Amino acid sequence: MDQKNQEKELFGAWVQAGGTTLAAVGSTPLGNFSESQLISFNLWGNVLQATGNALMADSEAGFSMEKIGNQIQASGNVTVVAGFFLPVSNIAEQELYIKGNFIQALGGSTALSDTLKERPSVDGYYSLYGHLLQIVGNSMQGIGGIIDLRGGDGETIIVAGSWIQAAGSLIHALGYSKNYLDKSGSKAEKYLFPPQHYGYIHNTLQR
Repeated sequence: MDQKNQEKELFGAWVQAGGTTLAAVGSTPLGNFSESQLISFNLWGNVLQATGNALMADSEAGFSMEKIGNQIQASGNVTVVAGFFLPVSNIAEQELYIKGNFIQALGGSTALSDTLKERPSVDGYYSLYGHLLQIVGNSMQGIGGIIDLRGGDGETIIVAGSWIQAAGSLIHALGYSKNYLDKSGSKAEKYLFPPQHYGYIHNTLQR
């Protein structure tokens, strides 16, 4: 991957991370924000996620499961966003939310298959744990949506899932940052990602 595409991938990763964090805030019943503000956070958070995933997919020149996974995740975000804009009933909106989150989980699983094929590395662990947390988070949001649709209270599961997904996307973005700094030969890499912070994993991988 050339430097231009690496920068696009890195930018996309942070746009996605910002989107998941904004959507997590929108999913959390905070007294400081009105309901309409929280809905806006959720909407624009998913728009940012779709944009970030699309940028990361576009940065991959050839075919890869990572590219396909990012495209699937972007389509999942678009599905969620569609529920906000389409003139549909509340039930249909909930169904789009559920389907969108499970599509995102499928996309994350698809992208994860590429990571599992790679040789173990510190960068790989960022990608692995980032993907896993996002898959778990999206799945929890889908399950919480199903509970709500059936008349139960799935809010707690949705909120927890939203923040787990946000944590995963942040870890993933940090992994992209480290990889970019490492490949570009930037001296900032040793200050932002000092080897002593890797602990046992880092020492094992360096043997």
